[in-house]
Amino acid sequence: MDWWLGKKVCVVGLGRSGQAVISLLLQRGASVVAYDDADTPLPKSEISSYEHRGVGFLYDSSNEQSLENLDFDLVVVSPGIAFDHPLVKHLDTRGIPIWSDLELGWRETKCASIAVTGTNGKTTVVEWVDTMLSGSGIQTVAAGNIGLPLSEAVDETQDLDVVVLEVSSFQLERIDKFKPDVAVMLNLAEDHLDRHQTKENYIRTKARIFEMQEPDDNAIIQWESWQQLKQLNISIPGQVVTFSAEESLADLYLDGNFIVSRFPDWPKEVLNLDDCILEGKHQAANLMAVLLSGRAMRLPLESMLETISGIQAGPHRCEMIAESNGVRFYNDSKATNTHALCSALQAMPESPSGPKNIWLIAGGQGKELDFRRAVQDLEKRVKGVFLIGETAAEIRHDWESFVTCNLADNLVKAIAEAGRNAVPGDVVLLSPACASFDMFDSYQHRGEVYRATVVQWIDTMACG
Repeated sequence: MDWWLGKKVCVVGLGRSGQAVISLLLQRGASVVAYDDADTPLPKSEISSYEHRGVGFLYDSSNEQSLENLDFDLVVVSPGIAFDHPLVKHLDTRGIPIWSDLELGWRETKCASIAVTGTNGKTTVVEWVDTMLSGSGIQTVAAGNIGLPLSEAVDETQDLDVVVLEVSSFQLERIDKFKPDVAVMLNLAEDHLDRHQTKENYIRTKARIFEMQEPDDNAIIQWESWQQLKQLNISIPGQVVTFSAEESLADLYLDGNFIVSRFPDWPKEVLNLDDCILEGKHQAANLMAVLLSGRAMRLPLESMLETISGIQAGPHRCEMIAESNGVRFYNDSKATNTHALCSALQAMPESPSGPKNIWLIAGGQGKELDFRRAVQDLEKRVKGVFLIGETAAEIRHDWESFVTCNLADNLVKAIAEAGRNAVPGDVVLLSPACASFDMFDSYQHRGEVYRATVVQWIDTMACG
């Protein structure tokens, strides 16, 4: 702790994670200067409070002469701050160490750690691992990219057995010594190319979760992701175990409705999915990652199964919110890329008349992804699409040869049109394959608006 006394640290980005970093550094005795691109990143009262505690604020990162006079021992960047940010680039060229908030928080953590990364399913797996550990009597907390910054939970960790971390590619860009005891890699699909430029860059950044592990650490990897890592000659220093909903060569795999094990100390048939309240192969894969995390923590299988049998998908993740006249409405607002969209399409219940029974609502803020990757599942499952947001025209261009695409002015109109077209046995699904920030505050906000609008529309139709 004494290492921080008198150290000069620049904190870039003043969202919740940046504020948590500042508070931790001040508590440890560091001298802090803060910067954010926003003209007024915080209310004046909060800025005054920070200034009263000794925090300085840097307001002009474009003045090179003033930047030359800056002298820092360390820079800590929030996840939203990219490599090519002018201030970060300038400080980097001067040889100043640059850490993510994850690196800082982990260095101050006083217990073991399980870290989960991948493209889709991170939040779900972190929440389920946290639930499973708690149900087995393990003192734990879920933190990281899930909402609670690790720096905010640091003091709590001295009374915990383990902290479960959701880790993003943005956080992994700027790690140094970060070494989780258990590192979990879920699926790897195209995402965040607006930041990483290529899928290879994205995968290599994700793989940094294993970088500092030692031979006695645990690396839990989806089989298909492991093949992608091997193709890029990325070595894994920890003990690798694999899982897959598709490949029977994995240590834990899906055979029909059963999760099957290759471990000699586990039964062959570990879990019948009919005993769970979940739908879709992607959820089976998430369950396998959870089970393997518990195995790495040496939890009895019986204890784990007792806890996870009642686990449900969280809000905004293939969440059925209503049924009216035989039409089911699902909220999958968390789906912010094409891989997540495909998982949702595959997971939706089929109609007695056939699998093509989905009215899809998609679109939003793009991330330079290839929407054509969803075409195969669209052709199999979707009757028609209603597109909203900035990417609506782009998606229509990519999909209109394979499925009927309609542009909608907003989510309310998309719901109304999809609902009017749906017949008994059909599904109306919000699974945007895009970020939400062009029209909403967050994917949660988008999902809440969808939920409320669906309920209101059903009530209106019932009264009409």
